[in-house]
Amino acid sequence: MAAPLSDGERRKQISVRGIAGLGDVAEVRKSFNRHLHFTLVKDRNVATPRDYYFALAHTVRDHLVGRWIRTQQHYYERDPKRIYYLSLEFYMGRTLQNTMVNLGLQNACDEAIYQLGLDLEELEEIEEDAGLGNGGLGRLAACFLDSMATLGLAAYGYGIRYEFGIFNQKIVDGWQVEEADDWLRYGNPWEKARPEYMLPVHFYGRVEHTPDGVKWIDTQVVLAMPYDTPVPGYKNNTVNTMRLWSAKAPNDFNLQEFNMGDYIEAVLDRNLAENISRVLYPNDNFFEGKELRLKQEYFVVAATLQDIIRRFKSSKFGCRDPVRTCFETFPDKVAIQLNDTHPALSIPELMRILVDVEKVDWDKAWEITKRTCAYTNHTVLPEALERWPVSMFEKLLPRHLEIIYALNQMHLDRVAALYPGDVDRLRRMSVIEEGDCKRINMAHLCVIGSHAVNGVARIHSDIVRNSVFKDFYELEPEKFQNKTNGITPRRWLLLCNPGLADIIAERIGEGFITDLSQLKKLLEFIDNEAFIRDVAKVKQENKLKFAAYLEEQYKVKINPTSMFDVQVKRIHEYKRQLLNCLHAITLYNRIRCNPSKSFVPRTIMIGGKAAPGYHMAKMIIKLITSVGEVINNDPYVGDKLKVIFLENYRVSLAEKVIPAADLSQQISTAGTEASGTGNMKFMVNGALTIGTMDGANVEMAEEAGEENLFIFGMRVEDVEALDRKGYNARQYYESLPELRQAIDQISSGFFSPRDPGCFKDVVNMLMYHDRFKVFADYEAYIKCQGQVDQLFMDPREWTRKVIRNIACSGKFSSDRTITEYAREIWGVEPSATAIPPPNLPRN
Repeated sequence: MAAPLSDGERRKQISVRGIAGLGDVAEVRKSFNRHLHFTLVKDRNVATPRDYYFALAHTVRDHLVGRWIRTQQHYYERDPKRIYYLSLEFYMGRTLQNTMVNLGLQNACDEAIYQLGLDLEELEEIEEDAGLGNGGLGRLAACFLDSMATLGLAAYGYGIRYEFGIFNQKIVDGWQVEEADDWLRYGNPWEKARPEYMLPVHFYGRVEHTPDGVKWIDTQVVLAMPYDTPVPGYKNNTVNTMRLWSAKAPNDFNLQEFNMGDYIEAVLDRNLAENISRVLYPNDNFFEGKELRLKQEYFVVAATLQDIIRRFKSSKFGCRDPVRTCFETFPDKVAIQLNDTHPALSIPELMRILVDVEKVDWDKAWEITKRTCAYTNHTVLPEALERWPVSMFEKLLPRHLEIIYALNQMHLDRVAALYPGDVDRLRRMSVIEEGDCKRINMAHLCVIGSHAVNGVARIHSDIVRNSVFKDFYELEPEKFQNKTNGITPRRWLLLCNPGLADIIAERIGEGFITDLSQLKKLLEFIDNEAFIRDVAKVKQENKLKFAAYLEEQYKVKINPTSMFDVQVKRIHEYKRQLLNCLHAITLYNRIRCNPSKSFVPRTIMIGGKAAPGYHMAKMIIKLITSVGEVINNDPYVGDKLKVIFLENYRVSLAEKVIPAADLSQQISTAGTEASGTGNMKFMVNGALTIGTMDGANVEMAEEAGEENLFIFGMRVEDVEALDRKGYNARQYYESLPELRQAIDQISSGFFSPRDPGCFKDVVNMLMYHDRFKVFADYEAYIKCQGQVDQLFMDPREWTRKVIRNIACSGKFSSDRTITEYAREIWGVEPSATAIPPPNLPRN
């Protein structure tokens, strides 16, 4: 195979990155040199690669600020309805290349940097990922910000500026080891601190009911300092804002200690307040009821709502009366989207502000709150649902507890009137769960306090309606909607796979970048030999490039002509990395049993982080690395099979591995993965999917045709039937010899000779309490993998299926998702018109 194209050669090819105008190139060079000079004026005269990265970042940032200011000015003058997307996670990844792509600057920067004797890709690799999220939910928020800006919506992302994001994962002796992600160590060129908008947030204290209304007094105050990051739309001159809050202790913090003379102790104690924004909780799909986490949730909500109300009041048409106490129009000017239940406190907090502070009548306030808020549910796993102890609320947020009790009473009175005597229904539907520890069910709070509740894929929304919130659906069916997730084609096609984007643009033009449904036009090219060849060639180049990266970074050599079989996502029992592992062992045993037989060579790559406290997930990583250790060092196997654990999977690694994948594994137990979005990224990047009928896989199969995916295993109905019958793992173990052999090998220490009992917990779970029924799908999975092998041996047919998948992936753009939220939940219309650029007059 030919070596991958160098950047210099790629630059000469036709490119969707835009032609580099000479003027642009000269301007970028000049700006870069100026920034570099001011970076180095101090005491250093030798520039490091990081100096070059910062000079380039500041150069690109200069192109944002004019558009950013103009966009905000534009909103202030037009006063559109504003969309507030509240999330405890924004998994943004790197910003430099995305900004260049969206501003149409990539080629100019590439050329300018090349003329200066530097390599753009090398500089891009210096940037730290902004890892302020765990996985799907946080990355979805990032894709949504990109789409909202591209669709010209007046939207704001609000969250927390964690000092430490998701941990960096090291693999030591096959085990996951976590280290702190000090992503701000060298500074962040993309954020702007806004101390002038700093706001107080109150905790603890007590409630006083006075003739003048309710007062929450004797509270502890923490300050919320906003940091703004620009969010550029794609070539439309719109630049929206992501505002992340950082916790600051007020200067009079711990005044009592000061007065007692312990000045040093008092200053050191400022850390206690500032710990609120110190670190992201590293759990995905799991609720850990820690007080610090509840503080984080209230912190982001309280600061954000003050900001929203300030902006509502100061907007030109906020209200007629001079002091703007009229909140009638609030829901016409403000939409608040709750990304899962984490920002659920928005509901009682908005009530508290309207009733206690703004003196709005209770029933009116409740109507305003419900019309403003909408809730997205992200999971049906019971262990993920937030259920906070009432005792914790009593201490931390006493007024909010009173408000929640009152809202719940109102809600239950209504249910009791509609279903007289049905006490079990009242118990099921209450926001307060009775028991040894009384708890607040945040999902129930979100449902009663929102005008819209949505799931994130059709099958998930059906489960939300028919099972998780069945009682609520019977009460208010009009509330419940579906909004199937999507991904931004800017980052997940244009940026990460320019080779593929180029050959697509050559055939159908560039319209697909902002209207992904246009990929349908590629159906005409399914039998076009030149296009088939081009698609296969781009995939091979991406594989060579990724193989070179693995060799350079991790010193592992892989066969670039083998099938790249990839499963990258958080490690969780429901995602069934164990099923993948059992397949790898089965393939290994077949090769050992018949070494002279010809096998389709595979490189199985599994990557993802395990929550630090999730023992089973950490054992799964250890099992994968141990199986890899044996397989990769067995001379009988050679190039036929490799098992690689991809260390420290994150956004920037996803951008490298996804374009190189041949096979995408989406193998969760049917009914457990709400949607998945990795599945969509692989589809648009030309991998074929092996998967269950779960999450968005169902809609992917519907779009592309089930025969163009490798669908296997139980459907939701089958899982439910098996639950009723009782799942007996031993039955499968006894009747499937290859499965028994694999389990016996794991059990006997074949893969852990130095610690034969290492995997007893894993085997015990699989045999006696596997909620996710790995064995029940094993036989169908192995058989389906055989079909994958068969097709891979016919490269032309494989590539035709790839083209059909790409052509049918248009539905899975986050632009489509956001257009649906805008029209059906927020009541706003996306706009295709670009704002005039900063160098042109505004009208």
